[in-house]
Amino acid sequence: MNSRRDFVKKTATGTVAMTMGGLVLPKIAQAQILGANDQINCAVIGVRSRAKAHVMAIHQDANAKILYNCDVDDTIIEAHNTWCQENIGYVPNVEKDFRKILEDKEVDAVFIATPEHWHAPMAIIAMQAGKHVYVEKPCSHNPHENDLLVAAQKKYGKKVQMGNQQRSSRTSAMAVEDIKKGIIGEVYKGEAYYSNNRGSIGNGKKVEVPKTLDWELWQGPAPRKAYRDNIHPYNWHWFRNWGTGEIHNNGTHEIDVCRWALGVDLPETVTSFGGKYTYNDDWEFVDNQQVTYTFPGNKFITWMGHSRGIMKPERPGRGATIYGSKGSIELSRESYKLYDLGGNPIKFEFEQGQQSGSTNTMGMGGLDVDHVKNFFNAIRKNESLNADIADASISTMLCHLGNMAQDAGHTLKVDSQTGKVLNSDKAMQSWKREYEKGWEPKL
Repeated sequence: MNSRRDFVKKTATGTVAMTMGGLVLPKIAQAQILGANDQINCAVIGVRSRAKAHVMAIHQDANAKILYNCDVDDTIIEAHNTWCQENIGYVPNVEKDFRKILEDKEVDAVFIATPEHWHAPMAIIAMQAGKHVYVEKPCSHNPHENDLLVAAQKKYGKKVQMGNQQRSSRTSAMAVEDIKKGIIGEVYKGEAYYSNNRGSIGNGKKVEVPKTLDWELWQGPAPRKAYRDNIHPYNWHWFRNWGTGEIHNNGTHEIDVCRWALGVDLPETVTSFGGKYTYNDDWEFVDNQQVTYTFPGNKFITWMGHSRGIMKPERPGRGATIYGSKGSIELSRESYKLYDLGGNPIKFEFEQGQQSGSTNTMGMGGLDVDHVKNFFNAIRKNESLNADIADASISTMLCHLGNMAQDAGHTLKVDSQTGKVLNSDKAMQSWKREYEKGWEPKL
């Protein structure tokens, strides 16, 4: 068998240069598919919480290794190093600047669990450096990035999987196949929901940047803002400069499941109702929201997001229900439950192993292992991805449209081929963001 170095030499022919943020990086031509037994070397970028699920899933593959942990916060890195030693038995190399990792030809794949404003720009630059990409949801901060990311995958030919891990659920896949066979008749509605009771994030004070944090690199492509004491490490989700709100943070998962089950893509109309009802704080998105998407064939999806206030009657923290003319199906990360029109249970199928159906930020479970295994099989054996970015980006786009409809204050009419809004200049102002000079992602 050829060595990894021989393999890398073969796949690095035709190398040219690209730049982003002032650093010159290699742009590597499309790689050949690895052999089924070849080791996949990985880098995990953004290691505070969700990345731990990535690390454990990578660790389940006997022929995969984490070469790098990457984070811009020294405190987070130190804690993660300790966690790695205790949980996987070794500490990967540490790097604060992800661009330096991309210079290492031994790295085959990067796992991105950073704040959301970094997802698409980092995924694109990683592909340009010849790496396969596993990117957390949402895959983009705005629709323009969505389009760029899909175009980049086509251009550079790398494998790109989004972290909507329920696409790798055995029971959810079984349910979708049963739906196609007519088990609940003609499907017409998908109901996605998320219920939590997040506290106030307060009103942040401008303070000195912690010496352990590279605030400049943390902001990256986002326009510069002064550091405040209620942004890092988690509450950036609720600031528009870096985050995308709850519909992206969690709704992406269940909206994606509904899309999958109903067999729909981009909608024809989008309507959003909601507001910020609970605390007078710096949170910049709605904290309770209901979005309705309509599709051809008289199908529709609803998203109910209760970020700050538990839904009543009380439900599990998250889930999706699919309705048809002959019955309904409840889909979660743990199970597939089939009911007749009277609500009587007909069949229950449960996922094997421990799953995360909770609302914690790590979300670790067996579906991560299956999703990463699928990603690795795509790299090694060219198997189909369960959440290929071309499809996963559509679910992300639905979430963008939910925010755009909320901001516009009226029902949006949508071009179901491009996702662009046809009846609101205000909504289309959100299609693309402003970028810090030198950091705008480009192909």
